[in-house]
Amino acid sequence: MTDDSSNQALRERFELLQGAEHHKNALIEVGRQCTQGLRYLEHQWIALSALLSSYILDSCTRVVVELLHRLDTVTQQYQRERLDHARESHFNRDVQLRELQLQEELRRTKAIMERDPFILVLIDGDGMIFDEQLLQKGEQGGKEAAGLLWGSVRDYVTRRDPELPSDVKIVTRIYANSKGLGEVCYKAGLVDKPSMVDEFARGFTGSKQLFDYIDVGSGKDRADDKLTEIFKLHLYDCHCRQIIFGCSHDNGYARLLEELLADKPIIQRITLLEGVPFEKELAILKNTYDTTKFNTLFRTAKINVYHPQQQTPQTYYQPAAAIARTISNTNTSSLSPMASSWASTAMTVPAHVASPPPTPKPASSSLGIPRNRYGQRVDPILNYDKNEVNRVKKIHMCNVHYLRGDCPYGDDCSHDHGYKPTKNEFTTLKYVARMTPC
Repeated sequence: MTDDSSNQALRERFELLQGAEHHKNALIEVGRQCTQGLRYLEHQWIALSALLSSYILDSCTRVVVELLHRLDTVTQQYQRERLDHARESHFNRDVQLRELQLQEELRRTKAIMERDPFILVLIDGDGMIFDEQLLQKGEQGGKEAAGLLWGSVRDYVTRRDPELPSDVKIVTRIYANSKGLGEVCYKAGLVDKPSMVDEFARGFTGSKQLFDYIDVGSGKDRADDKLTEIFKLHLYDCHCRQIIFGCSHDNGYARLLEELLADKPIIQRITLLEGVPFEKELAILKNTYDTTKFNTLFRTAKINVYHPQQQTPQTYYQPAAAIARTISNTNTSSLSPMASSWASTAMTVPAHVASPPPTPKPASSSLGIPRNRYGQRVDPILNYDKNEVNRVKKIHMCNVHYLRGDCPYGDDCSHDHGYKPTKNEFTTLKYVARMTPC
């Protein structure tokens, strides 16, 4: 009984051991499977880690490359901006330095332009004749005339431009045929001898350093040409503040003045000086240019001279071709028909000059030339083109040679004898000759 109980207990224990072994083996199998699962998970983790690392590395690489590219771009832009800034800074410094240099040059240029300002007085002495009371004094009269002219010009420019510098100089140039003018003044009784005009000119020139009375000699348009060239030479001179132009007797100067009408600033720098009344074409320009008149200094009437053996008055003209231009004749018992002016009234009648007859008769002409009741030639009206007249004048053809064929100057003539004018130019030359009668 006891043995059976022991065997039973052993069998139970053996079965328990077998159950335990079975559970052990089951657990071992489960452990093995768990180990295999863990190994699989480990392999998967390793693979995932590698994949993740590769992805992260690629992403980082792309980011880094992109960042490096952007850094390089920004660096290049920075370098360009830095160079641009440096260039602009350098340019600005150069501009500032250049501006300072230009300002200094401008200041020096202004100082040079404002240095030695002067007023230029240009007078055609063949037509702007000084008062006979001054001419009769010879050299002393020339000195007095220079002083009076200087004072009159000074007063005029001071009134006209109060801001004019106090040290402004007055330069005067008078061009005339002194010999011819002396003869005409002598025949008109304005001077006691022809040489007094030369004496007057010497006194005028010697009185002031910048005053010149210049004898151009005989010849057509010599005074006109010289005055025109001196006028053009100083017209745009920055030192020349004002040009006072004495030319009221000659329409020929109207062409020169008409060329400047479009230049308003230049017109303001020109003043027309009146002696005898302005000729027709110059009178039209009076409203455009400033004008002035120096009373008691210049004659206000032209010179008429009568020869005792003639019944007809002989008029001496004053423009460039000769000495004095004629004016209208009137019936009067004085020496000259211009006795209404103070200058003519003051004239002393010399012994060799006769008064004109009270009723002159028309002169007869075998050539059929029209004349007025005083026997003076009356030319028919010519139609002309202003531009063509100016062009023909610039050719400088000798009027006497082409219109009369007997120029007294011959080879010494200052005008052209060799030009071959066309028919129209020949007609225009007739009109040009009328502008400066001789």
